[in-house]
Amino acid sequence: MIYHLIEYFKQIGIDLPGQGLFGYLSFRAIAAFTTALLISIFAGRKIIAWLQKKQIGETIRDLGLEGQMQKKGTPTMGGIIIFIALIVPVLLFSDLTNIYTILLLISTCWFFFLGFTDDYIKVFKKNKDGLSEKKKLIGQGAMALAIGLAVCFSDQIVVREEVSAESQTEASVEQVDMVKSTKTTIPFVKDHEFDYKWLSPFKGAMGWYCKWAIYVLMIVIVITACSNGVNLTDGMDGLAAGTSAIVGVVLGVFAWIGGNVINADYLGIMYIPGSGELAVFMSALVGALIGFLWYNTYPAQVFMGDTGSLMLGGIIGVTAVLIRKELLIPILCGIFFAESVSVIMQRTYFKYTKKKYGEGRRIFRMAPLHHHYQKEGIPAIIKKPAGALPEAKIVSRFWIVGIILAVITVALLKVR
Repeated sequence: MIYHLIEYFKQIGIDLPGQGLFGYLSFRAIAAFTTALLISIFAGRKIIAWLQKKQIGETIRDLGLEGQMQKKGTPTMGGIIIFIALIVPVLLFSDLTNIYTILLLISTCWFFFLGFTDDYIKVFKKNKDGLSEKKKLIGQGAMALAIGLAVCFSDQIVVREEVSAESQTEASVEQVDMVKSTKTTIPFVKDHEFDYKWLSPFKGAMGWYCKWAIYVLMIVIVITACSNGVNLTDGMDGLAAGTSAIVGVVLGVFAWIGGNVINADYLGIMYIPGSGELAVFMSALVGALIGFLWYNTYPAQVFMGDTGSLMLGGIIGVTAVLIRKELLIPILCGIFFAESVSVIMQRTYFKYTKKKYGEGRRIFRMAPLHHHYQKEGIPAIIKKPAGALPEAKIVSRFWIVGIILAVITVALLKVR
């Protein structure tokens, strides 16, 4: 809103000291990060106190993990802190007429209320299962489908697939037609581009409908998978928040690069007009997460709950789709991907061996993956490490792996 107020002042001829700074994306990104960080830290303390007063504590099932039962009663639904710290600076410093900002704001609110409803049922209705998996998937899929249809039909969501050296001025860029496209970014190939129309078995008009159907289906899968992946990862103090912050930094960088014609030309990636505005949003997200980590690192004073985890996964998935980086998700979000795959593998193998041998057998000592390193004394195919590791060490190592994956993802932009 400050951004729009400054723009209004410009239109009516009012010149305030420093108002020109708001024309720079970098300044607004820094302002959003700082504001989100301060809100998360200072408002977070009061929200945690309120959660404690209302006795909104985590219900812990005894899974035999070291230090697990000590967490009983720790305030949950801390995703409220992240949500407030994120939304306020976005409203203050973002261009609220930008289609990418609008879609991300809507999806953030949707996934927040989906997670909030799940936690509300668990805490206040005393139903430890919360929303059923079916209802969660329907809620996630509905928003993912809405995003997919917006990408498909909105005239404001276009790309410039190639940027020539002659196009490195705003005037020349405006003279170039932007196109609706099903192309996305993929590493290891020429021009880093993959077109979903290549998967269509049809040509002509039928091929047009088919390629967009495939693209929308992929969008639904990516957003739903990301939301669930972060949710599964949220099982240790600071793990989901820290890993999401790392991913948020990279997505913010990608948004800034793809929204700038000169940077897009230098790195040889598609230019997406207006997507640079998402750098402000992601800066606010990273600031909110770092502030939240002040209270969420081991030993945690608050848990984000599904209120936070479903929202974070939704934001990551939607942002990746909007900036055409969804096929980089298995690398960039390798931690979330591994956590999800570990659960699928564990369940599938357990059911298979139970049917074949009469007893269920395990690949991991426990799933999701982070609990495998925390558990001991359970027969499993993967036997290392020999003993259980401290929770803080597991989280720290996962963060390190997340940073390595982030660096690899960025480096892939220059790999042909």
